[in-house]
Amino acid sequence: MVKRGKFIVIEGLDGSGKGTQISLLADHIKKTGSQAYFTAEPTASSVGGMIRDALGGFVRRDAYELSALFLADRIFHNANPKNGIKRYLSDGIDVVCDRYYYSSFAYQGIDADLDWVMKMNLECKDIVKPDLCIFLDVDIDLCESRIRENRFDREIYENVESQRRIRKRFFEVFDRLMGRENIKIVDAGRTIPEVSADIIKIYNELKES
Repeated sequence: MVKRGKFIVIEGLDGSGKGTQISLLADHIKKTGSQAYFTAEPTASSVGGMIRDALGGFVRRDAYELSALFLADRIFHNANPKNGIKRYLSDGIDVVCDRYYYSSFAYQGIDADLDWVMKMNLECKDIVKPDLCIFLDVDIDLCESRIRENRFDREIYENVESQRRIRKRFFEVFDRLMGRENIKIVDAGRTIPEVSADIIKIYNELKES
């Protein structure tokens, strides 16, 4: 019988360095000879495209509509028989996802009812609970500096005021989920190698458990 793969989510504010750290984790996993599928939300589905248009400011949608779109995209992300999360996990392949329902709670949860956003995700049977969530915590000003250096166009949440509210909401969500989910906070304001070493250590501990 094939051992189920591990499901790992990497979360963080815009400008927290998720992309860099996910690439470094991918390099580590390849070196160990393990198999992993790397994915992200929103997906490349038609619903994912609607979400990206809204995040880019091309189509105006309120937080409730965005929450519902993310839910639909997340169900597809899990259940798609071709390249869905459930399929890879059942085949014994680890899945590493850039953002998941924690981002819905923190981002849409600042303007929509947080209890409603959490309930419809956490109680949906088609949405898999991660084995591990790693949150890259970075000072808001540093995130802003990184966004300014690396972005030509900004998404609707990529401003200092929104990021302050979102960071606060992330930690409120983590407090609510304490004891129910495996969430690790990593100080991502340090050097890239230091942050990567912590993430790899946490990943290795999960694999050994």
